[in-house]
Amino acid sequence: MLKTKGLTSHSPKALLLLSGGFDSAVAAHLMQQKGLQLTALHFYNKHLSDINTIEKCKILCQKLKIKKLFLIPFDEEQAELVRKCEHRLYFVLMRRLMLRIAEQLAKKEKCIYLITGENLGQVASQTLSNMTNTTKAVKMPILRPLLCYDKSEIMNLAKKIDTYETSKGPEICCLLGPKHPATKTSLREIEYEEKKILLNKLISGCLKNAELHSIFQKD
Repeated sequence: MLKTKGLTSHSPKALLLLSGGFDSAVAAHLMQQKGLQLTALHFYNKHLSDINTIEKCKILCQKLKIKKLFLIPFDEEQAELVRKCEHRLYFVLMRRLMLRIAEQLAKKEKCIYLITGENLGQVASQTLSNMTNTTKAVKMPILRPLLCYDKSEIMNLAKKIDTYETSKGPEICCLLGPKHPATKTSLREIEYEEKKILLNKLISGCLKNAELHSIFQKD
């Protein structure tokens, strides 16, 4: 069990998948309270939308005192999943791909955990079945501090830590998603769909395109 303690250069490191929304920012705060030193990773759309999630994430990192933010354009990878794979499985396939990329980046950054803002049942695709199959994409432990929180608890925490206003507004995670995503999946069908894409090529391409931004903290 992680214990609450002050952050130092020797604190355990974790890579946060930061969406720009409410959940991942609150998850970051909770894990910092447990003594983890965070680096953030944000997947963004360069061409599919004009919504600027990058600036939101930079502001959130500043508020959360996260010093390093990696940005990865993800348009082509999302489009590839839509073109070649069963659309109802899109969210599970997308999260598995993101986690694989995050795991490789985390290793380079000497992180020992991944952190997500996933919340059980809050989104139709975030079911036990889907999360189980998502988790199996990587070997690194995934921390999901908001797993059993309800929305009101998350909103109240966001206001308390001053991320609420920044996190408000539209997000793009569902832009290419199906109207009726699969809520129950099997690992066998997921792995079958992944054979339709050049998985290693997509991962290496994303890592090659990763941009590091240093976040300068206000006094």
